[in-house]
Amino acid sequence: MDTADCCERIVRWEVFVRRLAYHREVRWSDMVESAAQFVVLRIETESGGVGAAEVAVKPTWVGATASSLVATLREVFEPIVKKVGLSHPRQLRDALEVIPGNTVAKALIDNACWDWEAARQRQPLWRLWGGRPVVELSWAVTRQAPQAMAREAAEMVDAYGFRNLKVKGGQGLNVDRAAVAAVRQAVGEGVRLYVDANGSYPFGEAEPYVRAMAEEGAHAVEDPAPLSPDGAFERLQCASGVPVLVDFGMTSVRDAALFLERGARILSAKPGRFGLSDARAMRNLADRAGAGTVAGLMGESALGTWCGLQFAALEGQALPAELSWFLSMREQYVTLVPRIEKGRVVLPETPTVAELVDWDAMREFEEQA
Repeated sequence: MDTADCCERIVRWEVFVRRLAYHREVRWSDMVESAAQFVVLRIETESGGVGAAEVAVKPTWVGATASSLVATLREVFEPIVKKVGLSHPRQLRDALEVIPGNTVAKALIDNACWDWEAARQRQPLWRLWGGRPVVELSWAVTRQAPQAMAREAAEMVDAYGFRNLKVKGGQGLNVDRAAVAAVRQAVGEGVRLYVDANGSYPFGEAEPYVRAMAEEGAHAVEDPAPLSPDGAFERLQCASGVPVLVDFGMTSVRDAALFLERGARILSAKPGRFGLSDARAMRNLADRAGAGTVAGLMGESALGTWCGLQFAALEGQALPAELSWFLSMREQYVTLVPRIEKGRVVLPETPTVAELVDWDAMREFEEQA
């Protein structure tokens, strides 16, 4: 059901800032951090329906800090949302487009509104969309010395049964090769590997890099260099023996269409970056082009994971969902944390992720951004 009978007035709009510590320091391609910061949105309409969502806030990922995002939500988007009201997420998402840019703010609102839609229809979103109740996941092995990456990979496979691992590259070709080889030796041939270089190399080195990673057993290579939907990307994909997974060069549904026209075989459609509406639109475009998507990693906590899994449950995913990063965190602010067994998670019948949060406790821990 994609329409609502009437528009509801939003009676409560709450924004929270939370910080969750990691078990160990994490090296991303552009930063080192010991904790992750999140902005959480809760909306409630006059009928009592509630929806919630989060975004992980890293300036180099989303173009905002927690403070700037909170201010943008309060000063720019809250007045629009309260004026328009809520009848269906797609209707509201269209209304938000009068403001240019601000993708992360729009994604946060979009995801909370889809959660509200699930509450309104009293069914989990994955059921409304015809998804599957069981979703396979992968684990991302972040940058460390190759043997440390191998130990982590083996531990996560043993503990959670992952059958797919995303190995973070970008430490130099020789180190990346050694890391993939060490991980392969540690986990055996039964675990599928792919590599994410986070655009670390010049485009002229992309083709030999993809070839080298494929020789080490990678089934796909994500962002070997900064990518654009042009002839150079088309030639790179044609010359590569494995899919070149497109992530950071894709900033919109329009970009997704352009990459697909240039022969992209897998797109990283991230609900935590684009919002569920646009991730779903990217998936539909990929499906029509004979390509696939993956529900990509955006550093989600368990709350964001439950949201992203609604999308990951849809057919047509080319790789298992990268929505297991919550395991890296010491604590959560949901009452139900995803349980991963044999690399898979069973989705609950709970209609909304908002129901999984103790909002009184959230208010007690609220940080001033």
